[in-house]
Amino acid sequence: MAGLVRAMVQERGRVERRLSAILAADVAGYSRLMHNDEEATHAKLTALLAGGVEPAIAQHGGRIVKNTGDGFLAEFPSAVEAVRAAMQFQSRINELSCDDAEDRRILFRVGLNIGDIIVEAHDIFGDGVNIAARLESIAEPGGICISQTVFNHARDKVPFDVEEAGEQTLKNIARPVHVYRIIIDPGPRTATPKREIPALALPDKPSVAVLPLTNMSGDPEQEFVSDGIAEDVITALSRYPSLFVIARNSSFTYKGRAVDVRQVGRELGVRYVLEGSVRKAGSRIRVTAQLIEAATSNHVWAERYDRDLADIFAVQDELTQALTTALAPAIADAELRRAMRRPPGSLDAWAAYQRGLWHLSKAIPEDDESAEKFFGQAIDLDPTFSGSYSALALCQLQAAALYQKIGLRDAQLSAEALARRAVALDGADAEARSCLGWALQARGEADDALAEIERALSMSPNLAIAHGHRGATLIFAGRPKEGVTSLNVCIRLDPRDPYLAVRLLHIACGLYFCGEYEASIEAAKRLIRSYPNFPMIYRWSAAALGQLGRTVEAKEELEKAVSRAPGALDMYVRNRAPWFRPEDHAHLIEGLRKAGWKG
Repeated sequence: MAGLVRAMVQERGRVERRLSAILAADVAGYSRLMHNDEEATHAKLTALLAGGVEPAIAQHGGRIVKNTGDGFLAEFPSAVEAVRAAMQFQSRINELSCDDAEDRRILFRVGLNIGDIIVEAHDIFGDGVNIAARLESIAEPGGICISQTVFNHARDKVPFDVEEAGEQTLKNIARPVHVYRIIIDPGPRTATPKREIPALALPDKPSVAVLPLTNMSGDPEQEFVSDGIAEDVITALSRYPSLFVIARNSSFTYKGRAVDVRQVGRELGVRYVLEGSVRKAGSRIRVTAQLIEAATSNHVWAERYDRDLADIFAVQDELTQALTTALAPAIADAELRRAMRRPPGSLDAWAAYQRGLWHLSKAIPEDDESAEKFFGQAIDLDPTFSGSYSALALCQLQAAALYQKIGLRDAQLSAEALARRAVALDGADAEARSCLGWALQARGEADDALAEIERALSMSPNLAIAHGHRGATLIFAGRPKEGVTSLNVCIRLDPRDPYLAVRLLHIACGLYFCGEYEASIEAAKRLIRSYPNFPMIYRWSAAALGQLGRTVEAKEELEKAVSRAPGALDMYVRNRAPWFRPEDHAHLIEGLRKAGWKG
């Protein structure tokens, strides 16, 4: 009897898995359609499902696993049949909807993937399902996005044309997915001639238009909230010197219209478009936003924010800051990837500048040299672009201070001259101001350095690099606790900062000066995990371990400091760098002597 019970329990606990083609679909703009006319939208959707979708899925051996209100999830035993079904019902829906008014037209977005799934009676689960859903979210209305695996299975068996969308980072999916868009021929239809608006040329800098957020609450009084957030984001992004941001008056001309981001990109002359919505329910508000590359409709970034509505203006400020601090690094990351795809011989000044930042982020002497060449190339291509002068100044200071590749005195003079040139070219460039402050800090002029950096932050409060320069300057000015706080703000604002290794080095240094030796060691370990070849950190971990009496570990770190960065030992230990206070230098020497240093 006991054996029978065990067998029944094992049978009940067995998970059914199988490899399937998964189709995820939803109606584009469903909430807007329902808000406009619930009954008509529901009736039309029911008719399209019955007359176009369900017959195509059944004909090709699929089954609808579940309906989701505004869409459905289907499963097929074959990728080939899934593609055939999707193309068939998308074409049919195009035919059935072609005469509908644009603001009432129902179109599906479809994502297709192949994956190993967990099967239950009325649902399926697994990464394969999640990827299909994410592919659906980046498909165009009336379009189909497929993964590389689906493309490989179907391309020689189903006649279709595709547009390659490349590697896409999908939300909550660990690895990038290579995506293709199937080109659907909607068939002949009579279209109302439209006046062609000539496309505007893209600016030299990355450019973005923030569209008015859609008020999904059904409450006209909430319109000021959605408009207010969009306006505040435009204002905040405008403070970033590296961005070209379209003014409110232009971007708000699209308010209340169903727009194609490609059209927005052409008409406003921008590379990126931010769109989203605001929904209020009870005492909570939800803001969703997505950043799209206009020319390709590729999703660069997407996020959702939920907040309690205790104080609407405080919530509006909080959401604006959250959106802005996420967007700037997302745009920078997208620009870097775009620049890295271009061959070196075809670079313009901005792309050369981006390539330089990429090399700088490696925190390796050889890459530092490559970065310097790219920044010099950017200056040659456009002598009026201030960012290249600032970056070259910082690069030269790193070459001297981190790698001892050039003399410190020469680097100080050159960096200050380059930074002043950047400021002269664009006095409103907060990055140039911050760079000048850092050049002054390298000469030990902490008060003047802080004045320039604070001026940069007054111009652009969320400028990550300025927070980083402020943090390190405060650490060496005898205010290490404040400095560590500023450095953490910098990393929070830009987790992919090309100077991240230097930020982590300064955090370890600041914590050491605070006497928080355990925390300093942990910060050093964090740096070493991310940048194992970065030579400058070991003297700080050796000194901190020495202060704690952990002599065996301290000696190991000291040996690494001596063998990997002998020049740094001369600059920072046997001598005193100009930005070190005498008491801080003595504090470092004390820890190193406890670690076994005999110099």
